[in-house]
Amino acid sequence: MLSRNLCQILFPTRRRPSTGLPDGPTAVDRIDAAIGRIEAAIHARAESGDALARRHAALKARMAEAVAALDDVITRGSPN
Repeated sequence: MLSRNLCQILFPTRRRPSTGLPDGPTAVDRIDAAIGRIEAAIHARAESGDALARRHAALKARMAEAVAALDDVITRGSPN
């Protein structure tokens, strides 16, 4: 990540001529906001992936139980 000072050198703040105050968000502010949105998206995706992994594990366990129950039914019904 670029340091704030380097960003300010590369993307200087525009100022209103009459007041000398910044004219809206600076490039650095927009970059910081974009980084924040990217980090939030990464966090949300990681949580979503974790939830999917938990649901998959639960489904896999339930399917194993169902297959074992079917195997028991088949075994009891065979003439051996």
